[in-house]
Amino acid sequence: MSHIHVERLEDADALVAALGRADRIALDCEAAGFHRYSDRLCLAQVTALGSTWTIDPLAFDPSDLLREPLERTDLPVVMHGADFDLRLLSRDLGIRIRGLVDTQVYAALLGEEGLGLASLLESRIGVKLSKKYQRADWADRPLTDGMLEYAASDTMHLERLLDILAGELAEMGRSSWADEECLALEAVADLPSDDGDTLDPVTRIKGARHLPAREVAAIREALAWRDHIARQRDRAVFRVVGDTPLIEAVGAHPRRVEDLIAIKGFPGGLARAEGKDLLRRLRAVRERDEAELVPYPKHVRRGPGRPPPELEPIVDRLKAVRNEAAAEIGLPRGTLLSNAVLLEIARAAPRTLQALSEIDGMRSWKVEVAGDRLLDALSRA
Repeated sequence: MSHIHVERLEDADALVAALGRADRIALDCEAAGFHRYSDRLCLAQVTALGSTWTIDPLAFDPSDLLREPLERTDLPVVMHGADFDLRLLSRDLGIRIRGLVDTQVYAALLGEEGLGLASLLESRIGVKLSKKYQRADWADRPLTDGMLEYAASDTMHLERLLDILAGELAEMGRSSWADEECLALEAVADLPSDDGDTLDPVTRIKGARHLPAREVAAIREALAWRDHIARQRDRAVFRVVGDTPLIEAVGAHPRRVEDLIAIKGFPGGLARAEGKDLLRRLRAVRERDEAELVPYPKHVRRGPGRPPPELEPIVDRLKAVRNEAAAEIGLPRGTLLSNAVLLEIARAAPRTLQALSEIDGMRSWKVEVAGDRLLDALSRA
């Protein structure tokens, strides 16, 4: 299969022609979040009519090139594990895919344990993908030929994999299940980004909730210092300095740059270049009036967690139904219904299958598989 790298719109004529004639296309994206502060879109891979193109969105804006085919409802776009890529395309290119077919969704509905693309390609097609560039910095330029070939391999086999998985699903009578799940997955691009900008950063630090307000404030300042440097250098925050040495530095109450250098795992170069600013920030926290300190947030959203006491017995009955139904159809429990959806069902207490189907996270196939038993469990409340 041929592979063409596109760095200019003028070089995309063959791609435009292929997208106009194809009855489906395969798509994947690469981002830079592992290395860079920004997880921006760095590469898009497209396979159509037997050829593969790698498209460089850092060299030119490909949004007009890709928008029409990717937003057509009658042109299937084959992806694998599309959730993050859908958000990238929406945020960075303003493109919202409307014909999604996700091979990871297909595999999940078959009850597969290994849902990674490499695992599925090896088990179904006998293709073994290289792992050489799994942690590559896709924002770096120029991209090597090896990196481009690696990226292109992610879409070259997707259509063939889809045909195999779709055939297996059809034999099990689950094709409509995949259609529903892929349609629901498309909507993630329209949801607000959960990038954590509105969350207090100290909530990500284990054990911080039990610290006094002044220690919490010091940790918050240290995290803000690291974030500022990461943004300036366009580096992932953990590549500036890890959580453990940073929090240890805060707890050591450093007064000099040498105190930072003495902390195991704290980069000496970082301490010498930026340490004085961190020391200044920590000193300001020590001198702050008690009334000015912001303690650990009292109410932190942490997902569904444990249900409230009054709903706990209802959720337990719903879980028993879910577990039984999942075992019957050979799917992981969470693939059928997550605990978060069960909690929403308990809260809404629907009395009809129609009302049950309107709860976020439910699908027609899930109602068909377990709806009557879920309503029966609710009626025994």
